[in-house]
Amino acid sequence: MLRVVEFAVVLTALGFSAGCDLITPSAPPAAERLDGFIDGMEPGQVRSHLLGDEEFARRFSPSAGLGPIFVATSCEQCHVGDGKGHPVFDLQRFGRTGPSGFDPMIEAGGPQLQHRAVPGYPAESIPPGVTGISRFTPPAVTGLGYLDAVDDSTLVVLADPDDLDGDGISGRLQIHTPTPLIEDALALEAAGSPNPGARGNLVEGGYIGRFGKKGLTVNLLHQTVGAYHQDMGVTSDLLPEDLFNVQQGARASDPAPDPEVSSATVANVVFYLKTLRAPTRRRAAAPDVLAGEALFTDLGCGDCHVPTLRTGRSEIAVLDQVEFHPYTDLLLHDMGPSLDDGYTEGRALTSEWRTPPLWGIGIQENFQGGSAFYLHDGRASTLPEAIELHGGEAEASRNAFVNLDQESRSALLAFLRSL
Repeated sequence: MLRVVEFAVVLTALGFSAGCDLITPSAPPAAERLDGFIDGMEPGQVRSHLLGDEEFARRFSPSAGLGPIFVATSCEQCHVGDGKGHPVFDLQRFGRTGPSGFDPMIEAGGPQLQHRAVPGYPAESIPPGVTGISRFTPPAVTGLGYLDAVDDSTLVVLADPDDLDGDGISGRLQIHTPTPLIEDALALEAAGSPNPGARGNLVEGGYIGRFGKKGLTVNLLHQTVGAYHQDMGVTSDLLPEDLFNVQQGARASDPAPDPEVSSATVANVVFYLKTLRAPTRRRAAAPDVLAGEALFTDLGCGDCHVPTLRTGRSEIAVLDQVEFHPYTDLLLHDMGPSLDDGYTEGRALTSEWRTPPLWGIGIQENFQGGSAFYLHDGRASTLPEAIELHGGEAEASRNAFVNLDQESRSALLAFLRSL
């Protein structure tokens, strides 16, 4: 079922606005919510967005392909209102560090734990021998199309792995070794691009990861099929084999024929994610917010949480070569021992995390049951607590924040709450 608010919006967009206020409840102001499509889309694009929205909300059952092991039964269950999820739906990932480096323990069901299962089938548990376990709170999905449309060259320029400018910030690209899944996902996206050479290039012998807490996936198609498979146990053309609990030593499946979602369904969900609007600012011109914005720059926060990026060429006109303000550089940064879970992905160190976008952080609690859970695993309940857990490359900025007077601290927090 289409969500009521967006259904009312599309009726208006398509010229059927008469009487909408009689059949739909009033929606919260745009600045207080994250769902909704980007203004200026064509009617056909709006239809595709809403088809993807419907699939994003679809709840799977075992007969429709759920499981047999899984984390959630729908995309929306983890990303309520397209916002950051509640820790009750945290993903757990695990592995072990040994002489040859980090082992994601594929043979033991790793790296992701599927802690739920269909009736009569055993769920997974953390196996013995792990040295690192990390919890990943589901991120907000708003504005992802803008990040997806940033050219590789932009990220290469932002990276400074050897800190050549001497500012103490050494953001690194997440680089993934080529695999058939990655190459297929990149090729399918490039096929519809007006500039297919701008994204999905070989860089340092691999492909740039830009989505996920540690940059695990290379584009939104890769992210989507991975989430269907690892989070819900739902197969697609790119990942056509069911998950099963290897800890039980028995391959099993479900009654639904594979692939359980069609390529058209996946394409609609990807289009939905690409065309979710960017969060709306609040109180952007207020004096305390402006003062806090200046402090954000002075303290060096913007060196990682880069305020402004620009998309490259896109087949979607509203995403084509536009400036946007996500407050991220999409790079890996060492965040120090407090945020080192002993787990990693790709070439990231266990203490390295991809800079999360800050847009939408000011209304995060609206989607988490009224209380905000900050950082990658929701361990911080307030913005000051989240800032004070920053270390590594962010240590100087963290210390500068701790030493602010109360008026300056309040201004900086007011700025963050405005995003």
